[in-house]
This record gives sequence, structure tokens and C-alpha cells, in this order.
Amino acid sequence: MLLKGFEIEMYTGTPNGENVGLSDKIVASLDGFEREPDSRNVEYITQPCRDYDQLLCALLRPRLTLRKYLKQLGNYTLIPGSTLSLGGSDRFFRSDPKNPYHTYIEQTYGTKVVTASVHINVGISDPELLMRACRVIRLEAPLYLALSASSPFLESKATGYHSTRWGIFPQTPAHVPLFESHAHHIEWVEKQLAIGTMQNIRHLWISVRPNGDRRPYDLNRLELRICDLVIDPIALLAITALLEARLLEVIENPNIDPLTQSIFSPDELISLTASNEAAAAASSLDAHLRHWQDGRSILARDWIDEIHSCVWGIAKQQGFSCFLSPLRKILREGNEAQQWLQLHSVGFSANSVIIQAINTMQERERELEEKICSSVIGDW
Repeated sequence: MLLKGFEIEMYTGTPNGENVGLSDKIVASLDGFEREPDSRNVEYITQPCRDYDQLLCALLRPRLTLRKYLKQLGNYTLIPGSTLSLGGSDRFFRSDPKNPYHTYIEQTYGTKVVTASVHINVGISDPELLMRACRVIRLEAPLYLALSASSPFLESKATGYHSTRWGIFPQTPAHVPLFESHAHHIEWVEKQLAIGTMQNIRHLWISVRPNGDRRPYDLNRLELRICDLVIDPIALLAITALLEARLLEVIENPNIDPLTQSIFSPDELISLTASNEAAAAASSLDAHLRHWQDGRSILARDWIDEIHSCVWGIAKQQGFSCFLSPLRKILREGNEAQQWLQLHSVGFSANSVIIQAINTMQERERELEEKICSSVIGDW
């Protein structure tokens, strides 16, 4: 099994869904939390591990600590979703006014980047293998967006997207190729830094990127950046298990490579996946996508089901197939955005939907803590 870890961005605010900037206080008082450019969301990062039970508790423990601290500050809580669902997108609330990179972000992109999400990091230390894995997962990233979509609202209105976050997010630079090798990646990043399309090595905002301690030279993990915030840890682990099983399949089979397996050129593949990402942002599991191998039309949910069937045996062999099981529920009942929009379609306001989701998230965390994490922590 591969090492896995998460970067989790979450909004803070009131139980009625109003976003409130508290990250300066949180970062000053709690270890393990980091600022985002806007103070209304805050990030925590889990330590990499292989075991899914431990990964579950690594997701939950910081969140429980944060909830406890928020109560000390006042009547504050965590708010689900990946956009400023109920309002506040008209202005930026800077978390660090003296940070020049944050100034650039605010002036260039505005509140389009004030989103919450999950970045899933999976360890792959061989740089050429990592580049091939990135090529495959970048073309399949729309499937992970389809499973995770949770931002159908902005300013208390349904936007027409299932993932408003990815629908409006400024992917940067405008054109990022499929990297044919580690050397190609290094050369391309150095050029972007030289001409200013990237402000620094972090300023590569696409669905999937290679990551490491000294980018672009020392790389050790694939970072999937496309997912909306998944508030149910069990659902997030299921999405992660699908990603890990697919990566293990890619590692085992060197023939899985868009550069050799597709009828399309690399530039055509970039155009195809951009269209697929837009379709998944709009319709998530119901999106009509084009397969990167031969261009055939396929529903996102059917493509996910195909991959799930192919990799289940690998997950079973490695002992984590049980964590794939919740995918069936997501495919059957819909992701969070679809469930929220279903409520909205029968008369519930965006405000009432978000308030209900706030309460559901807190109850789910409490349930998981009592049933699972207390026994796992007790075993350490």
C-alpha cells in the first residue's frame, strides 16, 4: 500500500452558515493549522500513512480539536461546501495583509480562489513513474470531481454547477502540458517561473500535479487537487481508496499511459480533459464525458464503475477493498451537491440546506469518533 495524506481546507463561521474569518486566531493558537489567503477558511495537513483506520483518525482529530477551540471563541462552527454558499463573495478578507503572494492572488483572481477543498497526496518516489501516474490521473481527474462535488450554491443561489468551485476556479497557467518526463516537467516549470506565468513553485493550479520537498527537482508524491470538500470522512476514504487502487494498477502495468494508449495527441488530450472537467463541474456523476483512450462517450458514473470493477481485486489483495464499498452508495444516492440540489428542488432554501449540512457534519464526526477513533487511538 502507498503512503497517503490530505490537505483539508474548511470554512469557519456561525451555525446559520455565515462565513467568519478566524484563521489568524486559529493558526496562532493551534498547532497543525495553516492560513489560506482569505481568513474565512483554514487548512490542516495529515501526516502520511498507509493504514486507512489511522488515516480516518488523522482526518478527524484535528477537526475535533478545531471545533473545541471554536467554541471557546464563541458560537462558531465548521461550514461544509466548497464555495461561499450563502454570501460574502463580494470581497476578500485577508489573513495576512503583508504577504505579497496573497496580494497578488487577491488582485489577480479575487474571491474565485476563496474555496474549500481536499487535496489528496499519494506517495510515488520514482520520478518517471510519478510522471506517468500524473498523466493517467490528470485525464481521469474529472471522475474524482464527480464523486466529490459539493458546491452547487453561491450567494444563496443555485449556480447551475454541481461544483461551482471548479467551474470558476482560475486554473493556472492557462495551458499545462502532459509532462512526458521528469526533465520535461523541470524545463517547463523553470520557463514559467522565468516568464512570470507562475509566481513561485506553488503557483501551479491544475487538477493534478507532482509534488515534493524541492519542486520541481525532488518529487515524491502525486497531488490530486480537483476534489471539492468531502465532509464525510468515510466517503473521502472511499474516493482515496479508488485513487490508490488505480495508481497501484498503473504501477503494476507500465502499458497504462495516455502517451501510448490513446488515439489522441498530447495537445488533443489536454483539450479533451478540459472539456471533461467542465462537464463534471456542471453535472458531476451525470456528466457525459469522452474517454481518453478512444474518445467514446461515457457517463461519469459508468466510467467510475468500470474502474472500480477493474481495481477491486487489487484493493482486496492489499486488504483495503472494504474502504471502496461506500463508492456504491455515492453512485446510488448522489454526491453531496446532488443531495443538496434535490432538497433545493422540493422547496428548501440554500440557507436551510447548508444549516442542515452543518448539523449533519457535526453529528457524523461525533459518531465516528465514538465508534472508531477511540478504539484505534487506544491501540496505539
